[in-house]
Amino acid sequence: MWETLLLLATEPQWEYNRLVMKSYNRTPREPCSDEIDLHGLIADEALFRLDRYLNDAYMTGLVQVRVIHGKGTGTLRLAVREMLNNHPLVESFRLAHIEEGGGGATIVEMVKY
Repeated sequence: MWETLLLLATEPQWEYNRLVMKSYNRTPREPCSDEIDLHGLIADEALFRLDRYLNDAYMTGLVQVRVIHGKGTGTLRLAVREMLNNHPLVESFRLAHIEEGGGGATIVEMVKY
């Protein structure tokens, strides 16, 4: 199993996500909420959780989700947006409106089935 994970880790990110989705035909760990709260986490942990969340949200059939990253210094927001820009399950994303969380959240449109 570890050899497989190491092999997958060397693949480009989009290829890795495609392989994970193909090989893990599973239901989400729990009912998937339409938002994930990442503020207060370091970037590496936040991006790991966000990737898992996006996979679960896609498998649940959600078409729009909110990623709460907080305002802070903007480091986590930039890391989240960079990941979203290259994620195969993300159609588009935008800064949340004031009533949706403003600069502390990002709204993500998921790809259609």
